[in-house]
Amino acid sequence: MRLLTLGGTEFAGRAVVEAALARGWDVTVLNRGRHEPPAGVRSLQGDRTAPDGLAALAGAEDDWDVVVDTWSDAPRAVRDAARLLKDRAGRYVYVSSCSVYAWPPAAGYTEDAPLVEGASADAEQTDYAQDKRGGELAAVDAFGEERSVLVRAGLILGPYENVGRLPWWLTRIARGGPVLAPGPRELPLQYVDVRDLAEWVLGAAERELSGPYNLISPQGHTTMGALLDACVQVTGSNAELRWTDPKLILDAGIEPWTQLPVWVPPESELHGALHSADVSRAVAAGLRCRPVEETVTDTWAWLQALGGTAPQRPDRPAKGLDPDVEAKVLASGGGVPGNTP
Repeated sequence: MRLLTLGGTEFAGRAVVEAALARGWDVTVLNRGRHEPPAGVRSLQGDRTAPDGLAALAGAEDDWDVVVDTWSDAPRAVRDAARLLKDRAGRYVYVSSCSVYAWPPAAGYTEDAPLVEGASADAEQTDYAQDKRGGELAAVDAFGEERSVLVRAGLILGPYENVGRLPWWLTRIARGGPVLAPGPRELPLQYVDVRDLAEWVLGAAERELSGPYNLISPQGHTTMGALLDACVQVTGSNAELRWTDPKLILDAGIEPWTQLPVWVPPESELHGALHSADVSRAVAAGLRCRPVEETVTDTWAWLQALGGTAPQRPDRPAKGLDPDVEAKVLASGGGVPGNTP
């Protein structure tokens, strides 16, 4: 199989490239040259935001079986690439997001749930949900419904993460001491390991799938407790998880998802949107999700190999809780080790 990845050097794009190389595929990447792609790929350079940013791609004489695009900004960049490639590639896989569903999606939402309005394939950058939906429209407009795959990912974790969620938890727990652990301990979580996403994407290309797929682990694949327990175990720290009632956290003005990554309050619109999607279509089409312990262990190993500091996308806000705020909440009556509020 011949793969063209638009990007291919960071997080999801890199995972796709590495998985394709492991399968023996012929891989080409187009990127801005800011990061080195994995060894064994053909590298083309171009900035999709520039007027001539696709010149290297236009000048290449190659055809590809599949294109994988993870673009998150102005939809017009997807539009331009898809139009250029529509007669040179068999299938276009666009890594989109569950954010494309109209807010708030009902718990258990499927791919048929209502979508955000006002998105356009021709738009400049607006907000994340409309940008991702605009990217979907651009892919389908150029390749048609039968030759496009819309990968509506939810929370993505694993090695190469450049958003700061799991790396923050690992770094905080490695520091040790009392840790504000947002309850309840048995709060069900949905996420997808970036490597499982990559394997599913390549399998979808091989099987010539089409259409939209919610791509996250099945509901309750793990829990907040299992995730943080794995962080404690893999770091070998003396951290004490102080499980704290959600109300105390919210009353302290702490922002779910951002200041306490991954976590959102139970029975909230956020939890319904982020951790309650119906993924039966993706599972039926081959999605397999590794245990949370493997994701945490491998992310920690990657982080250690980097010297303990993960890369951070400049267009994403920093994640994590200020140590002084954490200490204040714990001192005001935060949880005690082992409790399950």
